[in-house]
Amino acid sequence: MATTTAERDGVGEEQKKRKQGGFRTMPFILANEICDRFATAGFGANLITYLTQQLHLPLVEASNTLTNFNGTSSLTPILGALAADAFAGRFWTIIAGSVFYQLGMLALVASALLPSLRPAPCAPTHGAASCRRATGWQLAVLYLALLCTSLGSGGIRPCVVAFGADQFDDQQQKQRQKGGGGAAAAAAAGRKRSYFNLYFFTMGLAVLLALTVVVYIQENVGWGWGFGIPAIAMFVSIVVFVAGYPLYVRLKPGGSPFTRLAQVVAAAFRKRRAAVPEDPGMLYQDKELDALISTNGRLLHTNQLTFFDRAAIVTPGDIAGSGEPDLWRLSTVHRVEELKSIVRLLPIWSAGILLATAASHNGTFTIQQARTMDRHLTPRFEIPPATMSIFTTVAMLAGLALYDRAFVPLARRVTGLPSGITYFQRMAIGLGISILGVASAALVEVRRRCAAADHGLLDSPAAVVPISVFWLVPQYAVHGVAEAFSSVAHMEFLYDQAPESMRSSAAALFWLSSSLGNYMGTVLVTAVQRATRGGGEWLQDNINRGRLDCYYWLVTTLMVLNLGYYLVCFHFYTMKPLEVAEEDDDEKESELSSVHKNGGPGGLV
Repeated sequence: MATTTAERDGVGEEQKKRKQGGFRTMPFILANEICDRFATAGFGANLITYLTQQLHLPLVEASNTLTNFNGTSSLTPILGALAADAFAGRFWTIIAGSVFYQLGMLALVASALLPSLRPAPCAPTHGAASCRRATGWQLAVLYLALLCTSLGSGGIRPCVVAFGADQFDDQQQKQRQKGGGGAAAAAAAGRKRSYFNLYFFTMGLAVLLALTVVVYIQENVGWGWGFGIPAIAMFVSIVVFVAGYPLYVRLKPGGSPFTRLAQVVAAAFRKRRAAVPEDPGMLYQDKELDALISTNGRLLHTNQLTFFDRAAIVTPGDIAGSGEPDLWRLSTVHRVEELKSIVRLLPIWSAGILLATAASHNGTFTIQQARTMDRHLTPRFEIPPATMSIFTTVAMLAGLALYDRAFVPLARRVTGLPSGITYFQRMAIGLGISILGVASAALVEVRRRCAAADHGLLDSPAAVVPISVFWLVPQYAVHGVAEAFSSVAHMEFLYDQAPESMRSSAAALFWLSSSLGNYMGTVLVTAVQRATRGGGEWLQDNINRGRLDCYYWLVTTLMVLNLGYYLVCFHFYTMKPLEVAEEDDDEKESELSSVHKNGGPGGLV
């Protein structure tokens, strides 16, 4: 009877697992992501206008506040990833992050609604407007709201994309264990690749909706409703995500990945004078110890960064009498290779930092440019300046759709790869296209300033320059196409090449590059302002007298150098090799990264 009951329990558990994961979870995960991104975009897209028009901050200070906020929001995912990978798991980290974000948005709604939390409207004096800047108390409430939303982003951003990919990774692993054949495993891998495109596509749809509906409400109805609607959307996202709980594959956290990395470094440093054996088979292995952090297979030894191999050399005192290793003295090959994998991907990861720097001005200076241009669609309807970002989103959505449906089938005929091109090539194309986006921004600004000069408006920053705002469309659109290539490839590269137990951390690295890019944007703006002060200041409140075009040319030059840096990093990159456990428990060594399944690392040309 006990055996029968156990068998029934086992069958029931197996049936339950079969009902988990896959595309059935996507309505809940992507609905959550749509509501979340709608809230985030609706909250941040027009924030530069709120800071300058409602709180009366100077343009450069408002720009730096916004880039610092975006930078912090992209830095906190490191904390969220640490919590998810170490003890909380991705599901509960997403829930906690959503609650923090909700609190921050409610604080911002209060800031917009309560007169005591914002300065009085500008009062006209002698033909000019006298504007009182927000007080320290009012700014403190704003910064508290921004801090809560940043902490919320820390829980959501690194976990949602990895949590969604987990739903397909589990299926892929089941296909291997059942001996479903390479075709079935490849099909699961293909579904995961499609998921990354679908993830960014749904993000774009949410942003598109926010840029059209929410920005219009903020400009024409009021900031209370303008921030209130995203807050409601955030609440809906939490409810929808929780509703899908029974369907999710929820992987157990494997312990703090940063602790494991620190243990490898400490053990290698302790044995820094030890000679590394020529035969990697002499290095320490423990399949049982690594079981929880290597469910898809253990990482194999590589010949790069051999200093860290010393951590896997067995010396007296490393293993206790019970057979348990002291992990601060001895690490397995798998754990050493985890560290090597992270170190190897950092150079290519860092190429995405300057991409975020180049894109940061689309939410600050470009909106101020749009505000000075003719924004009429009809004699009575004007496009809100922040809504111009819609063209980036539309271009990204079109780029993703065409990439999946047209570009990949054509490229597949040439390369023979199921994915058309590797994510290395895709990212390189995106970096190249982004250079054209910044260069076009510089050319359009030259034309806008010339129009202002021709009509005697250089000293009239509030006047409308008689040039259509649609001159800004090319730079927005080019940035959108670049994002369709580079951002998806960047995320897929990090997810694929990071150790499986550190995939939340890998997603956090994606947002960390955005964080550092925004901070670099702040540093660059501050440096340019100081360097040009007193001699034709490039960045000033009156952009008609400034030289914003020179700033754009500077960023273009940096982007060209960044592309060259990326190509050099790619040339020296080594893929991670993985050991796959077959059904008969024999071990098969293979390069399992998706780029190899796609046909090998390949060159960029």
